[in-house]
Amino acid sequence: MIIRDSIRRSLEDGLRSLDMADAGVPLVLERPREAAHGDMSTPVAMALAKTLRKNPLEIAETIAAKIKLPSDIVSSVEVIKPGFINFRFADAALRQGLLTVISSGDGYGSSGIGRGSPHLIEYVSANPTGPLVIVSARAAAVGSAIVNLLNFAGFEAKSEYYVNDYGGQVTALGESFKYRLRERFGLLKPGEEIGAYPGEYLKAMAEKTPEPLCRHMLEARDKARDKARDEGNAVTQDATRYAVDAILFGIDVDLEAFGIKFDNRFLESSLHPRAVRDTLEYFVGEGVTYERDGAVYFRSTDFGDDKDRVLKKSDGNPTYFVADVAYHRNKLDRGFARAVDLLGPDHHGHVPRMKAAMSVLGAATDWLEVLIVGWVTLLEDGKPAAMSKRKGEFVTLRDLVDDVGADVAKYFFLMRRANTPLDFDLTLARKQSDENPVYYVQYAHARISSVTRFARENGHGYDTETVDLDKLSAGSERELMKQIVYLPLVVEGAALSMEPNRLTVYAQELAATFHQFYHDCRIVTDDRSLTSARLLLADATRQVLKTTLHLLGVSAPSSM
Repeated sequence: MIIRDSIRRSLEDGLRSLDMADAGVPLVLERPREAAHGDMSTPVAMALAKTLRKNPLEIAETIAAKIKLPSDIVSSVEVIKPGFINFRFADAALRQGLLTVISSGDGYGSSGIGRGSPHLIEYVSANPTGPLVIVSARAAAVGSAIVNLLNFAGFEAKSEYYVNDYGGQVTALGESFKYRLRERFGLLKPGEEIGAYPGEYLKAMAEKTPEPLCRHMLEARDKARDKARDEGNAVTQDATRYAVDAILFGIDVDLEAFGIKFDNRFLESSLHPRAVRDTLEYFVGEGVTYERDGAVYFRSTDFGDDKDRVLKKSDGNPTYFVADVAYHRNKLDRGFARAVDLLGPDHHGHVPRMKAAMSVLGAATDWLEVLIVGWVTLLEDGKPAAMSKRKGEFVTLRDLVDDVGADVAKYFFLMRRANTPLDFDLTLARKQSDENPVYYVQYAHARISSVTRFARENGHGYDTETVDLDKLSAGSERELMKQIVYLPLVVEGAALSMEPNRLTVYAQELAATFHQFYHDCRIVTDDRSLTSARLLLADATRQVLKTTLHLLGVSAPSSM
């Protein structure tokens, strides 16, 4: 039995009896902001007020009168201004909730609200022109947690990394890498410039490349360049392809160290030329383009964009935008009910043009969801670290993992909403004490594991069939039980909003509530019945902490 489900069913029945169920208003359940207002709340009456054109307080009172819940589930239903309906949990329901946690194990908190809907979550997708930097690391943490949440909530979510291995940036990378190869063998010409990517990582790559392969790439350079020009694909150059593959391999290694794995990697080069050409022809055929000065434009302003976008340049080459449209057309063709893109903080302008393009392709209005990942500033000694991939002065994902560890890095990235700028406090992240929010939560899990080990080694335990949970009557015990039964509600809200930061807030609250309980209530006592009840409560807390941390992609250690 999950209290949330019982309350939701009762509300749904009440709304149906009042002919309000088909008003198109979502039924939201949430935790009240003030504990004095109860244990669970819904603002549905206020949402209905706009549709029904009635006073929300009157609507709330009408709905509340129709709610029928057993007294062992909810002890009271209250209506407060401006129209909230609040519920107070019965103690019997809280105790039963503990047994549900124990019997459900790792499945507690999961649901079927996603109904198997296939979602594709694209994140990181950094250009393969250098190691992953901090904003990409934040996107990796957020994207992975969203996939975990969606799957736990019953969606069928897949992760994908889109590799921009085609076009001007990749050509520039190849030229910079060839510079490093010539530099290694003393072949530089007087005044020769390094190019767009002067980072030391390319110099290190050139030094590690086997000499015969280096010489082959240098000797084949002119021939490969001619072939690339003829085919319109700069990636066919040996040195460029080698650099891209080597950087992608390094990205994979760094992501693995960060605990991130993708279900699929999609190469932009696979779209050229056919898929890009077909997409361009489709737009022309739909009558949503025009030509000007030899270029082909998409009339995206007809769909809410601030200006029309170029699909094909005057030199005949397709733009990056049309390739991205072709990629999203491919996503649509693969049958995903929804596509979610996590983009960097400088991509706000990309959203309206992509929304416009998807409407031409026949996608539903909400088919494409774009989440912007905010900037990250690493703070150390009061100074931010430089993070420019072009200048070669940046802090990489691997640098951060080696410094503070994958668990800490991920947790810190997830403590704020993804679209807000984040100050990453390295000084705090390096602390291995309860000042560090990650250690604070993990220590709660480790402390429970230690206590339960000690109890069992000394002959204590519990039987779910006979344990007397009525023994759990102290205030801090009730607060802990209440926090535990909130998990399904928190997971659902975090999944539907795609805000994994809600889990870090919940984890901190749960850990704090457990630590208070541990301070107030000795778990192993002379009263074996009381000890059994508190051991079950501790075990349920451990399970919920473990689930929460794992959804965030963070480990739940049994000792620290």
